[in-house]
Amino acid sequence: MKPTRLLYRPYQVAIGLSVAAIGLWAYTAGPIQPADTTRPDENRFTKVVLAEKLNEPLEMTILPDERVLLVERHGAVRLYSPATRQLQTIATIPVSTKYTDKEGNVTEAEDGLLGVNIDPNFAQNHWVYLYYSDPDAPRNVLTRYELRGDELVLSSKKVVLDVPTQREQCCHTGGSIDWDRAGNLYLSTGDNTSPRATLYAPIDERDGRSPWDAQKSSGNTNDLRGKILRIHPEADGTYTIPDGNLFARGTPKTRPEIYTMGHRNPYRIAVDKHTGNLYWGDVGPDAGTDSAGVGPMAEDEYNVAQRPGNFGWPYFVGTNKAYNDVDFATNTKGAPFDPAHPVNDSPNNTGLRDLPPAQPALISYPASESKKFPIMGSGGRSAMAGPTYYKADFTGAKRSFPDYYDGKVFFYEWMRDMILAVTINDKGEQTGIERFLPNMPFSHPIDMAFGPNGDLYVLEYGTGWFVQNDDSRLVRIEYNAGNRKPMVQATASQTAGAVPMKVAFSSAGTKDFDGDALTYEWKVYNKAGGQPTVLTGANPNFTFQKAGQYKAVLTVKDDKGMSDTRDIALVAGNQPPVVTLTTTNRNTSFYFPGQPVAYQVSVADKEDGSLASGKIMPKQVQVRSLYQQAGASPDAGHQFAETSYLGTGKTLIDGSDCKGCHFTDKKSIGPAFVDVSKRYKGDPNAVASLSGKIIKGGGGVWGDAIMTAHPQLSTSDAQEMVKYILTLANKPAVAPSLPIKGTITPGKDETGSLVLRASYKDKGANGLPAQTTEQTLLLRNPTLLMGGSDSQSKGVMLYKMGQVPVAIVMASGTYVQFNKLDLTGIKAMEFAVSVPKQQLQAVGGRIEVRLDSPTGQLLGQTDELLPVEAKNAADVFKPATTTATLTPATGVHDLYFVFKNEKAGKAPLFVPVTARLLN
Repeated sequence: MKPTRLLYRPYQVAIGLSVAAIGLWAYTAGPIQPADTTRPDENRFTKVVLAEKLNEPLEMTILPDERVLLVERHGAVRLYSPATRQLQTIATIPVSTKYTDKEGNVTEAEDGLLGVNIDPNFAQNHWVYLYYSDPDAPRNVLTRYELRGDELVLSSKKVVLDVPTQREQCCHTGGSIDWDRAGNLYLSTGDNTSPRATLYAPIDERDGRSPWDAQKSSGNTNDLRGKILRIHPEADGTYTIPDGNLFARGTPKTRPEIYTMGHRNPYRIAVDKHTGNLYWGDVGPDAGTDSAGVGPMAEDEYNVAQRPGNFGWPYFVGTNKAYNDVDFATNTKGAPFDPAHPVNDSPNNTGLRDLPPAQPALISYPASESKKFPIMGSGGRSAMAGPTYYKADFTGAKRSFPDYYDGKVFFYEWMRDMILAVTINDKGEQTGIERFLPNMPFSHPIDMAFGPNGDLYVLEYGTGWFVQNDDSRLVRIEYNAGNRKPMVQATASQTAGAVPMKVAFSSAGTKDFDGDALTYEWKVYNKAGGQPTVLTGANPNFTFQKAGQYKAVLTVKDDKGMSDTRDIALVAGNQPPVVTLTTTNRNTSFYFPGQPVAYQVSVADKEDGSLASGKIMPKQVQVRSLYQQAGASPDAGHQFAETSYLGTGKTLIDGSDCKGCHFTDKKSIGPAFVDVSKRYKGDPNAVASLSGKIIKGGGGVWGDAIMTAHPQLSTSDAQEMVKYILTLANKPAVAPSLPIKGTITPGKDETGSLVLRASYKDKGANGLPAQTTEQTLLLRNPTLLMGGSDSQSKGVMLYKMGQVPVAIVMASGTYVQFNKLDLTGIKAMEFAVSVPKQQLQAVGGRIEVRLDSPTGQLLGQTDELLPVEAKNAADVFKPATTTATLTPATGVHDLYFVFKNEKAGKAPLFVPVTARLLN
């Protein structure tokens, strides 16, 4: 069974839903299949990594003996053997991977070795089919080879089918291969058309602009590009045409190989061998908004064909949303195309003028949040289709999937790293969709297939485009229907110290999901050699008498013989230093802009001495501070060496999928951020121009690379991203260490958390390596973002609208919670709250401030917040401020904001944005 492909999509950032859509989505739930009690526990699935650091893997096929044959774009044919657990390159196919335009400019192409599959009778004939870009002629070819043992016999090559292409301009190759149960081969081909001239329909009919006109390919009944072809390969290397394709053999101006047409980039396809359904994902265009007189915003599509058909591109997208017949020569905007009667009158068309009616997509979704399919999320888009699972195909298999997935189709999203289990009824309609293994991480899955043992194999392309990625992998998803091995946790009371070092080992957190009785065995190894010391029991104690480096290994076995291990590294003979970092602030959770924060550091080390004694000098202690924006990790220690801008822009980029197309310091499909910074260094208009390009899209600066539109990204967020990128031309320098005692005064406009960190590295002892101890204090900005709360009750909905989600209060009596905040000295809170009457039909209410529980001590509350009817659309969600005076409280507490309106019924209350603490 075979899957789907990819497309370059720079600058697509998952920033979220436009503000105006919040209220609408609250009442338009998509057709999501409800949770089913028979759904198997996610912990029954295990991801086994078989090979890593692949070089642009694209497609794979699983052999009857569980060997995996996969292809890499630059021509490598590789074979994984489960017997040896090794991946070897068995052949290298010469391929073309470049475009050359009329001016002689050479750019990277999506071309290469694109697809692979084995013959349905592989066990008898050993035939392997490859689809790749011929290095000697502008064509892609479907070829057949013999796989003899572990050898791909290159002399056995037969060219089955030619697909003529243009190699002046990118993009879109398709290249996926699959079979139906009648032995017909299906091959997907892309539209071979540049999207660089427009973010909408590429229908440029001017002289010499054929590479920019998809009417020559996808909309051309006499061309093999932008299609899914269906042929029947014959033993002599030729093929015949099966009955039932889109055009009958002999029809003038048509190609009989065409099964479906009107595709942009059907990168991965899959045929359901039981129903005959053909599935594919079509990677859509790049427009971020609807454009009057031009066409709709871009969408990706999941499609199903139960019979031949035209699926609309380049005239329609999604559910037959029509583009307009734009004249690129005069920029005249014509009438929208008619899905019931599409007409191809391009001078580049060699086929029929009147095309079959367009078929709508099964599932379609834009870059922003989808109202109909909210499960799809937001961000970059690359839809791909995978296999349909049938229990009956795996009778006697070692690890077949559970009955719950019987008949479900596995779609997946390359850019969004998600896999979907989709239910399709007999009419080809989608009746259920849910995430498959939502907590299991994937790095751009680019192919999926079930193996004979019932396992789901996943090929992960990796993070960056056109590069060899460290996180590119071949993995196997195994399902365990029976006894599960224990999930082991192992800790030690201390992992380094002077001898004698007393250690309490603990297995706390160890679980057995089947409730089996467990036995525990610890083995303590001295890395210098010798026999291990064996300890029994779940939580034994041990005293290390001799200096050295050790490893403790915990093995937990259940009563059915299943076991797993965890180990701990320990060092005895060098006591780690003690670093103490304190502030004199009364409040230990917050800083207040403009108000000094005084700090002091002390250090003591058993072997080295202390700061107080003078044996440790202040210059040996590193003290640093930084302001860290919401969403960044407080443990990102490397940030203390940076002097470059570390604000919102960096956080937005780190939280987006920009890195799927850009690296900081090396080229991917898009330019390196450092190169962008160098090019625009000193340009006073760079922030405005580049942020506008991110939002609106564009290209032409970096060769044929194009930036996709991102209408869901606000101007301020785009500007912050550009500001950060523009700092990267200057190499970060290590900031000087602060004094061991001093003050830091946060700026009045500072919005991040103030992070203080002190560290000391000792000199080592007893021939053992040095130990480093550091202590970090984090003081938060006194403005709390309600959408960034630690937990929310049912009835508070979160919508991602930029850096931090926004909370929407849908019912009275609901709340958000912030964990362990010091309220010492806090006298009042100022709230920013939106009560949008038009979009949300909000009725208002009040906010209560309570300690430790939703019904805990009431510290204060706001006045009643009333609905606001905005005068214009821009002000619909504009917040107003209100203040609540608080009863004094001291110490650390869980803080609850409880939202009340006893008369609200089932109506939403408001959108609380922030709470600012006042001292």
